[in-house]
Amino acid sequence: MKVVIVGSGNVATVFGKKMSCEGHEIIQVIGRNLERVKELASYFKADFTTSLFEISQSADLYIIAVSDAAISSVVKEIKLHEKLLVHTAGAVSKEVLSTCSDSYGVLYPLQTLNSEIIPIPPIPLLVDANNKKTLKGLIEFSSGWADSVLVANDEARLKFHVAAVFVNNFTNHLFAMVQDFCISNDLDFSVLQPIIEETVLKMRRYPSSEIQTGPAIRKDFATIERHKEVLKTYPELLHIYKTFTNNIIGYHEKDK
Repeated sequence: MKVVIVGSGNVATVFGKKMSCEGHEIIQVIGRNLERVKELASYFKADFTTSLFEISQSADLYIIAVSDAAISSVVKEIKLHEKLLVHTAGAVSKEVLSTCSDSYGVLYPLQTLNSEIIPIPPIPLLVDANNKKTLKGLIEFSSGWADSVLVANDEARLKFHVAAVFVNNFTNHLFAMVQDFCISNDLDFSVLQPIIEETVLKMRRYPSSEIQTGPAIRKDFATIERHKEVLKTYPELLHIYKTFTNNIIGYHEKDK
């Protein structure tokens, strides 16, 4: 396929690399940041522009890979008629593209992507489209370069997006707060990395509810109080500690 990519960030870069490795041709890159657009287009030996009015009309597929908030402004400036058009957002309906083309859908990567990271991590792709023919075409196209392809409508994709925020964004923020805690107490955060990795590895084999450990599930209230004492001067961590402790206790009591 000949592909036009609107965007020059992480998703645009990773998608472009994955597609080009499978023989698809990136013929144009469009974006606001001239230097980034020029650099990405050079990588693919493609044309580039910062103006949507100069969008090529000779591609088979057009990918809008910009921030969720920017999609609406992009669709106001393009008209592709029957050309295949997709966006890559998890929390934006496919219907935002309905005024641009008669054939549209979504290719949403359920993965945190960074254009600088090599190798590219496995990418589960959530796919949707406005009709069966377009959906079939997107599945066939993406199956060649995505690690797995799952059909998910707007509602399901939004719920996946919420779940991803919890398991990725929230946990990463928790790690950041704990890193700060370790630094302020002259502790080496890297000592915790094996237990972090082991927790994730266990989830591949067992339900998370079955591998829960710690003082909350044991109802070790003496230890819990000692932990709270340590966290008295860290109010944000203390609040999270209390919330999670109470939730773990309540979650596992309901199963009895």
